[in-house]
Amino acid sequence: MTDLKKILGSNIKNDVLAGMTVSLAMIPEVVAFAFVAQIDPLVALSGAFIIGLITAIFGGRPGLISGAAGAVAVIFVNMIAEGHEKGMLFDTPIDNMGYYYLLAAVVLMGLIQVLAGVFKLGRFVRLIPHPVMMGFVNGLAIVIFIAQVKMFTHKQLEVTKEGLKKYVNIPMEGIELYTMIGLVLLTMGIIWGLPKLTKKVPAALTAILVTSLIVILGGIETSTVGSYIREGGGAGLSGKFPTPNVELWQNLPFNADTLFFILPFAFLAASVGLIESLMTMNLVDELTETRGNGNRECVAQGAGNIVSGLFGGTGGCGMIGQTVVNINAGGRGRLSGVMMASTLLVFILFADTYIEQVPIAALVGVMFMMVIDTFAWSSFRIMKKIPKSDAFVLVIVSAVTVFFDLAIAVFVGVIISALAFAWESAKRIRARKRMKADGTKVYEIWGPLFFGSITSFNEKFDVKNDPQNVEIDFVESRISDHSALEALFVLVEKYQAAGKTIKLKHLSKDCKVLMYKASEKFHDVIIDDVDDPRYHLAENPEAFPKPLGEYKF
Repeated sequence: MTDLKKILGSNIKNDVLAGMTVSLAMIPEVVAFAFVAQIDPLVALSGAFIIGLITAIFGGRPGLISGAAGAVAVIFVNMIAEGHEKGMLFDTPIDNMGYYYLLAAVVLMGLIQVLAGVFKLGRFVRLIPHPVMMGFVNGLAIVIFIAQVKMFTHKQLEVTKEGLKKYVNIPMEGIELYTMIGLVLLTMGIIWGLPKLTKKVPAALTAILVTSLIVILGGIETSTVGSYIREGGGAGLSGKFPTPNVELWQNLPFNADTLFFILPFAFLAASVGLIESLMTMNLVDELTETRGNGNRECVAQGAGNIVSGLFGGTGGCGMIGQTVVNINAGGRGRLSGVMMASTLLVFILFADTYIEQVPIAALVGVMFMMVIDTFAWSSFRIMKKIPKSDAFVLVIVSAVTVFFDLAIAVFVGVIISALAFAWESAKRIRARKRMKADGTKVYEIWGPLFFGSITSFNEKFDVKNDPQNVEIDFVESRISDHSALEALFVLVEKYQAAGKTIKLKHLSKDCKVLMYKASEKFHDVIIDDVDDPRYHLAENPEAFPKPLGEYKF
């Protein structure tokens, strides 16, 4: 019993109930994203089960919920459509070829993610600034809110002038709309009020059960999980246990054309999946005041996608909405993720008739409360208190996440933050000038010397009017990149061309090595016998096995 508790943790009851709650909240979102990607909802649900189970057991962040996420699903939409067209051009046309390309792309996506974990790329998530993280959270909260608003519609199949079939959303009206709104508010009210009375039962699960019983026993006409799936063209929630997809190997041509076709989609999906998973992991770290393992999470996400693709499921990643629902319901351990996946499988295999009767309004209410909890409302309060560049990044990342894509939003945010940092650092370069008793002019440099600060650095020197002997003291500066080396090289040449002597001193050993390797000219101008006491205690003798003078150009 002790060993079992060690494996499952001490939070068994909360993890079990939280996992059951999340599995219910998972269904409409996964199904909705399946419709977006134009695949069978059961394919997405199978993927959610497989990815959720594997990442829960082997992932680097207990409590993080993974599944068939929309951020990944939308990437494969065009690939699936193009795949169908390619399949019809084969010598022996193959129906549903886009689906087989999807499975192959999901497997390749998983391999890329595993490699990212093996090469420890997960640590780069630490480079994502806090304003980008807040923008990511706010943007995804808005995206999830918009997705829930779409639940207040009915899907209707229409045929375009070109003969193409597509689903359009028809808004609810009248008593149906008011009933939906009332049930959503009832669910939200229970989630808000129940914890004030007791915390022994999960509020979200209780709200779903109460609202479902009211609808079923009261005979209330409203949209349910079953009707929602059938409106979108699905056959229902009933399915079978996922097994290896033999048709994939029989129908998919294994050649260079297939690889080059799926590679761009697989790489983008792998990137988006890892970014969303790792940033969700960071969010859970903050909520639980613990720390996950990013590289382990990369490997687990990749393994989950590989198995999902081989078993006929779609790709996925960490899901911020379901993760927040899990954390708020008390889920903290791996058991919550395992329970989510297991319950989802039970729904598909045995309890489809009952789950299809759950009103969509109950699940929408749960997700609305999750949006309220997830959105960083403090961002409005701090907008005027943080640097303008950080406020700009926060707004831009939120907007790009909503209108474009999560990966693009994160890259844009990181780039803007990096440029803002470089600009601010460039302004910190300083030079204090003083004269020695022997007439030597000394420039004491403060601040980092890199590509952004070299223009200001060059403006501080007066080669024409300086005395015969000049020293540049780097006691408070660092030479950071090739642009800095080139700027120093040009400056030394200018002084030497003017017939003047220039010396560089108080350089750290790593800076000296860089300069010795860059040009022999630096051997004559660097004062090698003057050590900076700020550096010698931190030096690693193994990093410079040879005497500095032996580093030749």
